[in-house]
Amino acid sequence: MKALTVLAADEFKAPGLELFELPPIISGVTWFTKPVLLALLSSLVVVLFCWSAFGNPKLVPRGIQNVGEYGYMFVRDQVARPFLGKDADRWMGLLLSLFFMVWVWNLMGVIPFLQFPVASHIAFPIVLAGTVYLIKIYLGMKHQGPIGYFKNMMFPPGLPKGIYVLLAPIELLSNMIVAPFTHAVRLFANMFAGHIILAFFSAVGFWFLFEKLTPLGAPVGIVSVVMAIAMTGLELFIQFLQAFLFALLAAMYIGNSLHAEH
Repeated sequence: MKALTVLAADEFKAPGLELFELPPIISGVTWFTKPVLLALLSSLVVVLFCWSAFGNPKLVPRGIQNVGEYGYMFVRDQVARPFLGKDADRWMGLLLSLFFMVWVWNLMGVIPFLQFPVASHIAFPIVLAGTVYLIKIYLGMKHQGPIGYFKNMMFPPGLPKGIYVLLAPIELLSNMIVAPFTHAVRLFANMFAGHIILAFFSAVGFWFLFEKLTPLGAPVGIVSVVMAIAMTGLELFIQFLQAFLFALLAAMYIGNSLHAEH
């Protein structure tokens, strides 16, 4: 029995859901966990960045202002204008904040010693997606009227009347339930899976190169380290892409509420 216990202790255990089961930082304050701390830190980073970039702008941008203006132009041209048109500038504050906030949340997953993507906890994407969802409904009812909003959503013009029997409930379900759900889950799922994959290759490399170094295991450890580095590069791209897509969908939902013809 003791031999079996020793053998079990010597077996490699792949990281799993325990990566996301984090204890409170302060004893007794159950809600104050590492993701909450990193979310607060991310908010501070975004506020300080925007304040430094746009708080006292110069005619010829330099340094952090230059970086901030590149980010602003990217969100304006690639996110806001395609869906909001002439209303793009009015919503740049929200869309720019969403883009940078989600991006910094995601980057927390690859920063040494922090190494936890905030969006891999579903509560955080739900809060942002829910906020966009409420804004979408409010704007739709304000600009189209309560009846007009649901009519335009469920009964798009130009289709045979018989089609609406099937289309109307599908459109209602898609816009009111599926859209906000997928808005949050897409971000969460990518960050959740990415964190596990990086943890797995890092753990394998550490196990075979440090914990149980053997001539046969060393090549496996080296390959795992190389894969961890490669996956980190891929994860950096996905982190940016998910921030872009989250802001893009927010712009699309707001645009659809402002302009029924979209």
